[in-house]
Amino acid sequence: MPMRLVFLLTFLFASAAYSSGNDSANSPSPAQTKIARLEESIAKSPANARLYNQLALAFCSRARETADPVFYDRAGAALRKSLELEPSNFEAAKIHVWALLGKHEFQEARDEAERLRKRAPDDVLVYGYLVDANVELGDYKAAEEAAQWMLDLRPGNVPGLTRAAYLRELFGDLEGAIQFMSQAYERTPPQEREDLAWISTQLGHLYLSAGQVESAEQALQQALQHFPDYHYALGQLAKVRKAQTKFDEAVSLERRRYALAPHPENLYQLAEALMQAQRPEEARRLFATFEKQALAEMEKSDNSNRELIFHFARRNPRKALEIARWELKRRQDVYTLDAYAWALYCGGKRAEARRQMKEALAVGIKDPEVVKRATIINRGL
Repeated sequence: MPMRLVFLLTFLFASAAYSSGNDSANSPSPAQTKIARLEESIAKSPANARLYNQLALAFCSRARETADPVFYDRAGAALRKSLELEPSNFEAAKIHVWALLGKHEFQEARDEAERLRKRAPDDVLVYGYLVDANVELGDYKAAEEAAQWMLDLRPGNVPGLTRAAYLRELFGDLEGAIQFMSQAYERTPPQEREDLAWISTQLGHLYLSAGQVESAEQALQQALQHFPDYHYALGQLAKVRKAQTKFDEAVSLERRRYALAPHPENLYQLAEALMQAQRPEEARRLFATFEKQALAEMEKSDNSNRELIFHFARRNPRKALEIARWELKRRQDVYTLDAYAWALYCGGKRAEARRQMKEALAVGIKDPEVVKRATIINRGL
């Protein structure tokens, strides 16, 4: 899956509100530590809205650590309590948008962020929400304008740099993306272990996209030093192993990732790795499990529909096209257009596939997998 995961981009700014000196892989994570401390504080001061806001932030950070959306529900409960105590508190409203983005409620998140922007036209993080929502909805012009506002309001701020990096990547400027992400890494405090791991993982992804496999390896090993068994880094390291044709090692990494974050999209990547490792029987069993799990959540906002489209494209093109059209109603970003074009192509609708892929490529993206599919579609292979 392309590194578009909006909730990763969204959450970077929150952890600056707290930190942990915990360096042990066997000890609680930074977010877990913060949650425990805040729950103790709330027990002593149950009427403090600010503590509930901080608890909601910690739950959102835990969602990033685990990729488990259940923590957004817990964040929502904390925010409701905060708003009961202080109905007009702006911070709770901001965190609510953050949670909407995490749950992939992009249109609602954008609408809420626009309302917040009118209340606070110089709030950097509100513009960050607008970047994230507009990227996922495919409005790249609005996303770029919001990102520029972030950097104009507070030059060199880390959330602005990471968003600028992602937009540079989408626009095909991998060198610029690496520069922005490297600056973000340099500006992140050393105690923010998970943030550093996340940025290093993004750098690994960017280096790999640019064909710099050795640099990608170094960045990902650095991520794992910051945050051992960081499942996002394991997934990217598996891609490095595939690029090195070390397919059995890629399988081992994907298996570790799935054990840490047992979600359908990760199971799909494990099954794909097994196919590349010439282990088709194991792969078929996992694909069957993936299909069942992904179909069960198909109509949820937070889903594995992109993987499901590719899964069905060769097996059941009509089903792939049905899912792609459903997803396209929610979002029109580059990666959804790419999946839609592939479903059209596999379903024999080649002229329309070329039109949709042309629209996707017009943004400038150079993602190797997208470019590979575009080449196949354009050549009619």
